[in-house]
Order: sequence, then structure tokens, then C-alpha cells
Amino acid sequence: MQQQEIGDGINFLIVFTGELLNKAGELLYMGLHPNEIISGFSLALQKANEFLEQIVLGEVDKAGFNDVKVLQSIVRTAIMSKQNGNEDLLAGLVAKACHTVMPKNPFNFSVDNVRIVKVLGSSMHKSEVVRGMVVNRPPTGQVRKVKDAKIAIFTESIDAAQTDTKGTVLLESAADLLSYNEGEEKHMEKMIKSLADSGVRVVASGSTIGEMAQHFLDKNGILSVKIPSKFELRRLARASGAKMLVNIKGAVHPDDQGFFSNVYTREVGDQRVIVFEQDEKDSTQIATIMLRAPTYNILNDLERACNHGVNTCRMLGRDGRYLAGAGASEIELARRIGEFGEKRKGLEQYAVKAFGEAFEVVPRTLAENTGLDEMEIVSKLYAAHEKGNINVGVDILGETIGDATSEELGNIRDLLAVKANAIKLATDVAITVLRVDHIMMSKPAGGPRMDARRGGHWDDD
Repeated sequence: MQQQEIGDGINFLIVFTGELLNKAGELLYMGLHPNEIISGFSLALQKANEFLEQIVLGEVDKAGFNDVKVLQSIVRTAIMSKQNGNEDLLAGLVAKACHTVMPKNPFNFSVDNVRIVKVLGSSMHKSEVVRGMVVNRPPTGQVRKVKDAKIAIFTESIDAAQTDTKGTVLLESAADLLSYNEGEEKHMEKMIKSLADSGVRVVASGSTIGEMAQHFLDKNGILSVKIPSKFELRRLARASGAKMLVNIKGAVHPDDQGFFSNVYTREVGDQRVIVFEQDEKDSTQIATIMLRAPTYNILNDLERACNHGVNTCRMLGRDGRYLAGAGASEIELARRIGEFGEKRKGLEQYAVKAFGEAFEVVPRTLAENTGLDEMEIVSKLYAAHEKGNINVGVDILGETIGDATSEELGNIRDLLAVKANAIKLATDVAITVLRVDHIMMSKPAGGPRMDARRGGHWDDD
């Protein structure tokens, strides 16, 4: 659910869920009834949502979505947890791509408008953003470059028409055979000629392009490409503004044609790709991040980090509020929920306090991964937050604590929507497990089992 709805915060969700279940196990060992734990967790979840609203650090307004640097600063934190050390490079690429296709209303931003193409070879510093699409395959014909290109997109093959049923043609002489072939050739030439006369200079097909059709496409200076993926064809149509046609019937109406400023073949490493590009003056609905790396494993890791960054931009358009990162917001929630639990009466106060203590797992994990003393870091964080410094988190580079919003720590910020949804899902999982009071197990089918210490079969007695 977290991956489908939010697209980020998976690690926090898993770690926090495990810690909640550990705390629930300790409470059960103490003698609390599951209903009391469920009641305490539910109450603590409500207070956590209230406290999250109170510790919001800031909000990105609509003007901020027009600034690449603002987007980069928010995306940087999401990418840092996956590609530490490369966050500035990847965040810049993601922010530029998202800014290119950002609609007037950021709420309508779609992750499908940002594509990622992986090209093996060279360094990741050679990665770039293209205003348009990059198809990872060469053209099928001899034409390699077209400027100010009108494009027609066909879902079926571009080839001579085939009959639905089998037919027999009676040829009585060589002249009949020659006449038959010439008739088919003239028909194809006429269709491609009318296609070129309508202004089309680029053709994309979702199926095969026949040899005869390819000959006349090259003769009329039309660049042709085969794109088997229907999803890629749809993106190409959306990027160019073209309508997807079923098959070629000759001239294409201007309303059905799309447009690209430049369409050209480019050699990237040892691969040839086709770039469908729009100039700065022409608007585009698709942007492509072309990633470069020496191995496929690195490319996959970079792609995963960029996907999380794009999803962060999507959630930013829905709720622009953000919190201090580096464990600062978690330790503040732990402190406030703990104080709230102390004031409660009844056995549910233990569940409330355990819910707050579960948030300590984030700074503890950060300290453990850095090689620091967990208890010392958590104690320092509590002391700093008691003094009102609610933005203080774990400084993994300085091996101490510091202001997570400062430039020294990298201005680490987490989205409120990501954090709130992960906390809700983790609590739902813990409560669902606690409500399981009986487990039914089916016994294996079959007759009596043979004793391993005895030989032979039990029916031989």
C-alpha cells in the first residue's frame, strides 16, 4: 500500500512496524490484554497525527514548484537514503525532469510523464534529462534525422494488406505475375506518397514494417521506427499530441498528426537510440531521464532512487508540508506521546507509552549504522528536544547530533504525507495482528505415518 499510494517511506514503514510488534509482545508478556493494547495504540495514533501537524517545518507553495532548486532540496532527502553520495546529481536530474512536465496545478502531476531509460556504459555523471522521449532502439530505415517533424503513429503493421481468408490467384504467364507484383507495389507507393504529401516525416509502428513499405518510406525521406510496447506508443502519442491510428490508409489528417522539434538517431555508448525532442519554446508532456552506469546492477539502483524521487514530487503536489528529517521528527513524537501517556489513567497508558518509544527505532538505527552509541545518541536527542530544539537529529557525518535543517547536515526534510501514511499503515498492521486470537491449522492428509526407526511399511505387519 505504501509503495502504491505514496511511492516512498518503505524502509520506515517496515522498521516501525517491526518495532511496534516487539513493543506489543512485551506488553502481552507483562499481562496486558490485546484489547487494552489495541485501545492504547489507536489513541496514540490519533495523538501522533495531531503532533505531526504541530511540528511541521514549512510548506512548498505553488510558486515553489516553478523553482528547480526548491524541488531539488525536497527530493534530495528521499534519494539520499538510497544513493548516499550521489544525491545531489540524481536530485538535480529528477527535479529538472519533474519541473519540465509540471502542470499549472501541481496536484495533477503524474509520475507517468517522467520516463527513465537505462543505457549501459560510461559514468553516472553522463546522465542527462531530455525534453521528450528516448526510445532505446535504432530506426528501421535509412533516414536518421528529421527537424520540425510531424509524426504519425500506427498500432498495426505497415505492410501490404493481407486477406482474412485464403485465396487462389491463377497466373497463366510471366506477364500476369509481373502485373500482379507491380499492382501491389504501385498501391503501396501511392499510400506512402500520400502519407508524405500530408506532411508526415516520422512514422512509428507498434508492429512490423514490411520491406516494400520500408523502401518507399526511405524514398520519401520518412524516418521510421518500430515500438513493440503499447505503453511506449501511448507515451509517444501523449508527448507529441498525435492520435494513435490503427493502420495506414494513405494521407493522415493534420488533427491526427503530432509534432517534435527534433527527431534524430544518437549513439550512446555502444547503443543507438532515437531521441524525440522538443525545444524550449515548445511545451512537452513527457521528460526522460537517461541514466548511464558501467553495470546493470548500478543502473537498477539508480532507477530505483529516481523513481522514489519522482514519487516524492507527486506527493509534494498533493501536500506540500514537510518535517525535519534525520530522526528529529521521530524523537519529538516519542517525547510528546510519552508525556501524553504519563497523564493517562488505566492500563492503556502502557500501550500509549510503548507506541511512543517505538519511534526511537529510527534514531537508534541511524546511530547503529554509523557506528555510534545508540543510547548516548538517543539521550542527547531527548535532552536537545526538551530544550525546545525540535529540529535536532542524527549527524552521521559529524558522528553526533545537529540541526537537520542546517546546511551542514544537508537540510534534511521528510514529507508529512509520507510519514503520516507510514505510521497509519504500521499501526493498522500491529492492531490486525493483535486481533488474531485463534489460528486454525489443517493437518496433513493421509493415513498413519511410518516410524522412521522402523523399517518396511506399516501395512506389512
